[in-house]
Amino acid sequence: MRLRSDIWVSAYLRRCEVEGAFATLRRRGAAEAGAIFVVIDRLDGNVAAYGPAPQSLADDSGERRWVRLHAAEWIEPLAASDRLHREIKFDSDLWIIDVDDRQGRNFLDLAA
Repeated sequence: MRLRSDIWVSAYLRRCEVEGAFATLRRRGAAEAGAIFVVIDRLDGNVAAYGPAPQSLADDSGERRWVRLHAAEWIEPLAASDRLHREIKFDSDLWIIDVDDRQGRNFLDLAA
C-alpha cells in the first residue's frame, strides 16, 4: 500500500529540513494520490526536475520511485518550468516541491 501524497510530501519537506536543504511546497495536489514532482535548485542557475517513475520501473514494495525528467544532468530553470507546466495541463492534481540545495541533493529513491 502506498503512502498518501500529502503525508509523503510532509515527510519529504521534513527530511530536507533535517538535511539542511530549504524546501517549499509550490503546488498542493490531491491529498490521497496526486503525482509529486520535485525540482532541485543548486542556486547556480541550474536545476534538476524529478517525477514519478513509470510503473515498469517501480518495484512491488509500494515505495515511490523517481526519475529525472530530462536527459542532461542539470537544466535551466525555464526548461524545468516548461516541463512542469505541460504536466499540470495533463494532471491538475499534481504536487510540486522546490528544494534549494547548493550540493544538488534530491533525497529521493531513484529508479534504476
